[in-house]
Amino acid sequence: MDFSMSQRQQHWQGRVKDFMQKHVYPAIPVYTAQMKAFGDNRWQVVPVVEELKAVAKAEGLWNLFLPKDSLPEDSPYRGAGLTNLEYALCAEEMGRVGFASEVFNCSAPDTGNMEVLARYGSEAHKKEWMEPLLQGKIRSAFLMTEPDVASSDATNIETSIRRDGDHYVINGRKWWSSGVGDPRCKIAIVMGKTDPDAPRHAQQSQVLVPLDTPGIEIVRMLPVFGFDDAPHGHAEVVFRDVRVPASNLLLGEGRGFEIAQGRLGPGRIHHCMRSIGSAEVALEKMVRRLQARTAFGKKLSDHSLWEERVATARIDIEMTRLLCLKAADMMDKVGNKVARLEIAMIKVQAPRMALQIIDDAIQAFGAAGVSSDAGLAKQYASMRTMRIADGPDEVHNRTIAQLEYGKYRG
Repeated sequence: MDFSMSQRQQHWQGRVKDFMQKHVYPAIPVYTAQMKAFGDNRWQVVPVVEELKAVAKAEGLWNLFLPKDSLPEDSPYRGAGLTNLEYALCAEEMGRVGFASEVFNCSAPDTGNMEVLARYGSEAHKKEWMEPLLQGKIRSAFLMTEPDVASSDATNIETSIRRDGDHYVINGRKWWSSGVGDPRCKIAIVMGKTDPDAPRHAQQSQVLVPLDTPGIEIVRMLPVFGFDDAPHGHAEVVFRDVRVPASNLLLGEGRGFEIAQGRLGPGRIHHCMRSIGSAEVALEKMVRRLQARTAFGKKLSDHSLWEERVATARIDIEMTRLLCLKAADMMDKVGNKVARLEIAMIKVQAPRMALQIIDDAIQAFGAAGVSSDAGLAKQYASMRTMRIADGPDEVHNRTIAQLEYGKYRG
C-alpha cells in the first residue's frame, strides 16, 4: 500500500494549485464587485470568470474531469485525460473557491452532462451539444427531481415522455434544476417515464431538451437558505406539451437508470473532493480567527475547547480525504459498480464532515459568522445541500447497510 503521490498526480495538482494562487484567489474581490454591480439583475455572465476561463484554456487546464477514453486522442476537446484519482486531487483545490470549477470548465452539472453525451450520445448529439459544452461556450442542466414525489426514489418520477410519431412529447414539473438561471444554459437532460407499465427500473428514459423549446416555463428560481446562487441558480420548470425530435432520446427507451448510474458515480466523487476543499477553507478561517481574538484574558486558540475542535477538524479532513481517494482509485481500477460501497460512504461522510467544520468556524466568528462578512453562511448553505444532492444520506446509508447485511446472510 503506497500513500505517496505519483509524479503525474503531483504535476496536475501543482498546476491547478499554482493557477488558483496566481489567478483565482486574486479575482475573488473582482468577482464580488462585479456581482454587486449587477444589482437586482444578477442572472448575468460574470466577466472575470470568462476572462479566467480563457487563461485556463490557454494553459491546458481545461476539461480535466473527462476520463481518457471518453474522446478520441485527436479530439481538440479531449482535455488532460485524468483518472478519477488524479482529478480528485485537482477538484479539492477547485473546491476552495465557489466559482473556481467553472474557470477550468469542470463545474456541475456540465461535467456530468458532458460525460453522458460522451458515453451515450449520438454523433449528432456530440456535435450539437457536447462540443460547445467542452469549449465552455454554453452551459447545461440536468432535470430529474420533482416537487410532487419523493425523488430520493427515482422510480417515483412522474414526468411523461410520450412517443408521438417522430417526436417525444414531454409533460411534467421539475425543480432544483441547477444551472437553468444562467443565460448561457441552452440544453437540459430530462429524466421521465416513457413506459409506466414497464418493469420498475425500465420505465424511465432521458432525453435532450433545448431550453428554448416552446412549452417550457421557468416558474421561479429557488433560494437556498436565502441565497439565490446567481447566476447559476436552481429553477422550478414546467413542461407543457414540449415536443422534441425522437432522435433526442439518449441510448433508448427504458435506459434512464442505466444512464443515471453512469453519470452520478464520478459526480459524487467530484462533489466530495470539492467539499474537502471547502472544509480546508473553513478550518483556515477558524484558526486565523481564534488566533486573532482574545476572551477571558487569553487568545481563543488557547482555550482547550477550541484546541479540541481544531484537532478534530484536522483529523476528520484527513480521514475523509483518504476515504475519498480510495473510492476514486477503486473506480479507476474496478469500476463504479464494484466501488459502490466506497462511493456511498464518501458521499455521506464528506458533506457531514465539512458542515461540522463550517459550523464550528461560524461559532468561532460569533455573530460575524452568521453574517455575509465571513463567507461562512454561504458556505454552510451550499454544503447543506450536498447531504441531499445526488441522493440524500438516507439512500446512501441504505446501500451501505444492505452491503453490510449481505456479508452475514446465510
